[in-house]
Amino acid sequence: MNKRSRRKMLVAMVIFGVAIASVLLLNAFEENINAFYSPTQIHAGEAPADRTIRVGGLVVDGSVRREENSLAVQFDLTDSAEVVPVTYTGILPDLFREGQGIVAMGRLDASGLFVADEVLAKHDENYMPPEVADALNAAHEAGKTGQ
Repeated sequence: MNKRSRRKMLVAMVIFGVAIASVLLLNAFEENINAFYSPTQIHAGEAPADRTIRVGGLVVDGSVRREENSLAVQFDLTDSAEVVPVTYTGILPDLFREGQGIVAMGRLDASGLFVADEVLAKHDENYMPPEVADALNAAHEAGKTGQ
């Protein structure tokens, strides 16, 4: 093999290596992205059941149910159009309460129950996660046009 052929082979191997690394990197990013879904999108079947996702909305008044002698809690989330039941086992944020805007990260089970691994609550009275605010506004607008 002459010098020119070796150089072409080396360039081809570098390009092939970069392509393989890019595919692996993009695959890892895709698996670790936690997409946000509103309760309306979940009821419409847009949320995948086999991946970790985020769901946000307002905790429905009167829906919080705690199990005795356990850290398990169940509550409902709404975007003013649809409701998603959520279950979580762990210590809830201090700011968690009914009527509160929250974002939960977890998975949907086969029955449509959202099993949360993490629950995040807003940090003051004026803040609401942008995804939750957008979902609530979209549900409100859909309610106006649907009447």
